[in-house]
Amino acid sequence: MSESFPRLSARTRRFTLGVPRGFTISPDGSRVVFLRTRTGTDPVTCLWELDTGNHVERLVVDPRALDADEGDLPPEERARRERSREQAGGVVAYSTDADVTTAAFALAGGLYVTELASGRTRRLDVPGAVIDPRLSPGGRHVAYVSEGTLRVQDLASGEDRALATPEAPTVTYGLAEFIAAEEMDRMRGHWWSPGGDALLVERADEAPVHTWYVSDPANPDRPATAQRYPAAGTPNAVTELFVLGLDGSRVAVPFADEYLTTASWDSHALSIVTMPRDQRTLRLFEVDPATGASTLVREDTDPAWVDVVPGVPAHLDDGSLVWVASADGGNRLFVGDRAVTPPTLQVRAVLDVDHDSVLFSASGDPTEIQLWTWDGHSLLPVSTRSGVFSGRMAGGVGVLTEQSLDAEGVSTTVVRRDGVAIPIPSVAERPGLDLRVSLGRSGRRELATAVVLPSWYEPGSGRLPVLMDPYGGPHAQRVLNRRGGYLESQWFAEQGFAVIVADGRGTPGRGPEFERAVLNDLATPALEDQIDALQGVAQQYPDDLDLGRVAIRGWSFGGYLAALAVLRRPDVFHAAVAGAPVTDWRLYDTCYTERYLGHPDEQPDVYDNSSLFGDAAKLERPLLLVHGLADDNVVAAHTLRLSSALLAAGRQHSVLPLSGVTHMTPQEIVAENLLLLQVDFLKRALGD
Repeated sequence: MSESFPRLSARTRRFTLGVPRGFTISPDGSRVVFLRTRTGTDPVTCLWELDTGNHVERLVVDPRALDADEGDLPPEERARRERSREQAGGVVAYSTDADVTTAAFALAGGLYVTELASGRTRRLDVPGAVIDPRLSPGGRHVAYVSEGTLRVQDLASGEDRALATPEAPTVTYGLAEFIAAEEMDRMRGHWWSPGGDALLVERADEAPVHTWYVSDPANPDRPATAQRYPAAGTPNAVTELFVLGLDGSRVAVPFADEYLTTASWDSHALSIVTMPRDQRTLRLFEVDPATGASTLVREDTDPAWVDVVPGVPAHLDDGSLVWVASADGGNRLFVGDRAVTPPTLQVRAVLDVDHDSVLFSASGDPTEIQLWTWDGHSLLPVSTRSGVFSGRMAGGVGVLTEQSLDAEGVSTTVVRRDGVAIPIPSVAERPGLDLRVSLGRSGRRELATAVVLPSWYEPGSGRLPVLMDPYGGPHAQRVLNRRGGYLESQWFAEQGFAVIVADGRGTPGRGPEFERAVLNDLATPALEDQIDALQGVAQQYPDDLDLGRVAIRGWSFGGYLAALAVLRRPDVFHAAVAGAPVTDWRLYDTCYTERYLGHPDEQPDVYDNSSLFGDAAKLERPLLLVHGLADDNVVAAHTLRLSSALLAAGRQHSVLPLSGVTHMTPQEIVAENLLLLQVDFLKRALGD
């Protein structure tokens, strides 16, 4: 008998195992290095190389052959994986030299270097557990962080020395602080110079950040874990930058803003991008590495907030700046001072710059993410089919990944200069579901909406209970033209629901005005738009939806939205499952929360209006709260405090605490049974 979908989804980490990822193309385009597990149920990630000339794929590093035990990862590496939502083990990240001849990676706290041509891998002698090793461009040195110290090892001689040592237990050198990793997608804290003789290094001091304690009540013999958590309105870590030379020199790079959003160091400039705490200005500086003096290159402002866009700043061969900013009602690509994309094309990320060409992703239709290039003269589409695409580009060779509703999984293709296409196979498991997903627009605002019906359902044969299945929060999107985004929704549909997934105001792909509609109110627009989508779909399917039985489920912001729905609109929503919900935005982190709601001391009413606590006495519908007790992102206090408020108001509800579980719920048994328990709860709550 084949495995059930919940079991298979859990074993495959939601069908992500076995999918190629983490691509690096050699400068001449002759080789592509990438990560992939051996099978769709194997959680150990290996390093591979594809020869684009003879189309031969070769296993370079299998962590099992290195006899490394990942049961005792450094806490910094565990935190990095949680921030990056990494669900596998093994070689989950690597760096290469500029010529892509050597790779370095951390495994079980050890530091390894591999010669890609021969596959010869050696473990380097280091004084402690390693995180985030990065090879110098010339491949002579590797920099890494160990116990907060930034160290550099000479690969030829083996000489290993500290470039910067923490002055206090709260200080780290070379690592991204919590806010940068969690909210700005900056996962690194050190950058090599092009010549390999110096590094730009972040110093982060968490001393001002308040200490929270994450405990495991199921194991009272274990001490609580102390965690520095910058909740809204409280101090952030203090970040500084230094240029550290291999000759022992140390040059401070001062900046005034609260946040360092990103940095880069190429042959044209050492660049840093900073943002004040109110996030209404983004400043790009060029830095003189010899003196640390900064020159303002560009400043973008917005009365709501500015967006941090992946992949910029970058430069063409002639030094022209590649940048993305909001202008004329759209998120646009700039080369130099000129916008080269129309405002109707919403640029999402710059993926690569190859000499004079820019590869970027963008949306015309918000349900599509297409690839484009700017070649210095004109815009050219790279992807030509409907779907969701990403990619890399170097040496005239491209790597394209494609997802759509028409095909299962992720398709990866290498395209050579001569147009020859070489597939990189995925070995991901097949979900075994017959998807029945219809994408469209619904409601007064023509919201992007997916309607998922049971594969066995005959239209008009009976009204189905409805399950709203949103994320619904800003800067994230669920309604996209890809099968993988609807697997759980389809499984819920197979249990007898009509499932609706809708992206409301705040979600990306429709332009700055649509995204900024949630300013100062994370509750009202999000909830109104779910109702708008529900009513719009009901008009499109008048004989198929039972609006007297409507449930809603979600995780993280989706969990917040689910709880909000039954508290504020019980006339519409009749049951909810709220997983890891934010319940009071004062308990969530500074950067995310203050971007939308401002500072809680300055706008307390805004926070009160977006909190769930004031609505506790209104609960009259079944509500299941689910929370991992080891969650260090949305801490369990969110659910526990809401439960206390509901109890004080005499309102019946259910709480499912998950011992030892983080925000990702990576444990197979937990992930499997969570799906089963949700279905059981919803069916009982709706009287089915």
